[in-house]
Amino acid sequence: MNAFLSAKDVSRIFPSRQKGKPPFLAADQVSFDVKENEFVSILGPSGCGKSTILTIIGGFDSPSSGEISLRGKRISGPSKDRGFVFQSDALFHWLTVEENVGYGLKIQGYPAAKRKEIVEHNLQLVGLTKFRNASPGQLSGGMRQRAAIARSLATDPSILLLDEPFGALDVLTRKTMQDELALIWEKTQKTVVMVTHSIEEAVLLSDRILIMTCSPGRIREEIVVGLPRPRSPRDPAFRKLELHITDLIMQELRQAGAS
Repeated sequence: MNAFLSAKDVSRIFPSRQKGKPPFLAADQVSFDVKENEFVSILGPSGCGKSTILTIIGGFDSPSSGEISLRGKRISGPSKDRGFVFQSDALFHWLTVEENVGYGLKIQGYPAAKRKEIVEHNLQLVGLTKFRNASPGQLSGGMRQRAAIARSLATDPSILLLDEPFGALDVLTRKTMQDELALIWEKTQKTVVMVTHSIEEAVLLSDRILIMTCSPGRIREEIVVGLPRPRSPRDPAFRKLELHITDLIMQELRQAGAS
């Protein structure tokens, strides 16, 4: 039986922009599977190819070799099956929150009544019903990201892709958004792949964590979190796992520095 999402020997080489310089190998022979309804985080040092892999899953880029498939079908471009949430909210600032959340549905030709029903459900899901008529410029950073998540969920994608979704937020807002994302995932049971630099965030939210090597990025280790939800960073088991992952990444950085 095929995995829900499967990456097989994915490499991505970028040509050099400087004459005489060799091409840059961002990701090298990356393979992993993701089960349906699973929350998987990709974690690793800066520049290890995490976002490159996520962008290929989203269909915004293509691998130089290897392939990624969703439900057994090779990914060859963007699709409504894959919702993508970027580090910046990427909302249309000339539209209201309600119009932003319903934008994808409008493009897909949903009737107005059905579109209103779906938008209402997703505004309630992320706690933005009172701000439906606000413009993105009137919202805090966390609220804009909630709107971006609602927009991605509104089209009912098979998988949600999160690229450092809270990386631009302050510490307190980020912690709040992590808790809210955990609740949203529990309610929707969407398959999620998230790229993050935060070890605590990965342990808090994930079923499994894929640790990548320094550039060129490869999968160094797979961590099954296995802690009951909801989770707390104060839990000794949480802290132990967080320290173990920190040690793995520090080992990787030291090895990369030595080479």
